[in-house]
Amino acid sequence: MYEPFLRAAARGAEVPRIGCVIVDEGDGEQQFERYAQALGRAGTTCVPVPLLVPLGGRFEPAGTLDGLDGLLVCGGLTPAYQEAFAGCLERLPRLLAERGTPYAGFSAGAALAARRAVVGGWLLDGVPVCHEDTAEDLEEVAVRDGLGLVPCAVDVHAAQWGTLARLVAAVGRGAVPYGVAVDENTVVEVADGTARVAGLGRAHVVHPAADGGTLVRSYGTGQVFGLS
Repeated sequence: MYEPFLRAAARGAEVPRIGCVIVDEGDGEQQFERYAQALGRAGTTCVPVPLLVPLGGRFEPAGTLDGLDGLLVCGGLTPAYQEAFAGCLERLPRLLAERGTPYAGFSAGAALAARRAVVGGWLLDGVPVCHEDTAEDLEEVAVRDGLGLVPCAVDVHAAQWGTLARLVAAVGRGAVPYGVAVDENTVVEVADGTARVAGLGRAHVVHPAADGGTLVRSYGTGQVFGLS
């Protein structure tokens, strides 16, 4: 799943250095090893660099990005990741663009890429819209400021956790303009306003409908869709 990201990172370096941001809930070093191994299996030689942020701490991009050819924001408790990046939601995208540094997000990192990020919750006005186990320690569906690297909201583990319904609820409520729910083992590569799907699962694009409902269209590997 990391092949497109590593190809982009390798354009400016023979062996790209990949910063791996992990909110450390006590097992940060073990989590880093997990991602380092996954990157190592992707087919492009790289050097993973651990960037551990203490739970409740803030990620500071100034200086941290020096010497890095790509930035991978990893998975964990999505609200904690949003809080970790809250102080650089405008600066980080600008720095990435200025340096031509590609961004990849896994789970929480993918959700955070949105301008308006769905960070968790399982209730909409007290009514369940997905399983409580997917709630990320939140009750009501919560949408918070993200990095704005993509114009749509992103939810993850769609088929496996049933979170497509949460995204449908957020779009239907108008909390986000539209969104993409991504299955596991699936990557959505974004470039020049176009998204390309690859992997074993699907990406489910949710738009508001004129009658107040929502429209869902699913895309499989090799298919593309536009981002507005």
